[in-house]
Amino acid sequence: MNVLLIAGGWSSEREVSLNGAEIIRQALERLGHDVRMFDPALEFDALLDNARQADFAFINMHGSPGEDGLVQAMLERADCPYQGPGPAPSFLALNKAASKQIFRAKGIPTPDWRLITERPEPGFDLGLEFPVFVKPNAGGSSVDMGICRDRKSLERQLNIIFDHCDLALAERLVEGTELTCGMLGDKALPLIMIRPKGDAEFFDYENKYSADGAEEICPAPVDDSVRDMVQKYTLQANEALGLTGCSRADFILDESGKPWLLEINTLPGMTATSLLPQAAAETGLEFDALIAELIRLGQAERS
Repeated sequence: MNVLLIAGGWSSEREVSLNGAEIIRQALERLGHDVRMFDPALEFDALLDNARQADFAFINMHGSPGEDGLVQAMLERADCPYQGPGPAPSFLALNKAASKQIFRAKGIPTPDWRLITERPEPGFDLGLEFPVFVKPNAGGSSVDMGICRDRKSLERQLNIIFDHCDLALAERLVEGTELTCGMLGDKALPLIMIRPKGDAEFFDYENKYSADGAEEICPAPVDDSVRDMVQKYTLQANEALGLTGCSRADFILDESGKPWLLEINTLPGMTATSLLPQAAAETGLEFDALIAELIRLGQAERS
């Protein structure tokens, strides 16, 4: 099968995307596919032509374009099947303020938040008590994110975000343990507990992409009741957003044992050591088999 492997792009997560794509390319070739690498940052105007010549597109994009639904919309115009959710669900999931509204409407716990639409003036009223977690409203890999425990650190973090983005999201900081839960098809995968190493206060960019930057425990050592609750919320949130194929939901488990959903990633990291592949391997699905399953799911949905 001729597979168009789409990676790179122009987001702040470009290098992460390209590094993961090389691992995927090797897996696709081991599975017997002919692979054509495609970087939208270099040849976006040729996307439709290349998609029409492919049997399948495998998207390994992070941020925009890719997770915002643009690439998916273009592929659908070319009648080229691909893995993961369609344009509208992708767009909703990437927009944190939009997806949190949907989570709350479905009764899924998510921390209180405020969408900030312009660089604020000094002394503005945030409407949330400190500490808060501040991040770009659309983005990932923990780029430009930070914990703010006072107004000075808040203003500094917001200036960093607005130097690169149009929208910021502040949410009430929930202290606790980071958990992540993947979805594959219509099933929730085993939970992973993440414990950042060193002085990091959260699972930041350096922890995510440095060798031995964090302890990732799969399956997570939590009570069965917590596991079941997180998996239930994961499936409910995916259904509420209309997500299909695979995704990864990120939670904080507070000191009382209550999980809080932060966000859902529609194109999670896809190397053998990334979080979703780790969880899939725990169920017996090794990396090449996971890639094959994602292709099968994408073909079945868009055949």
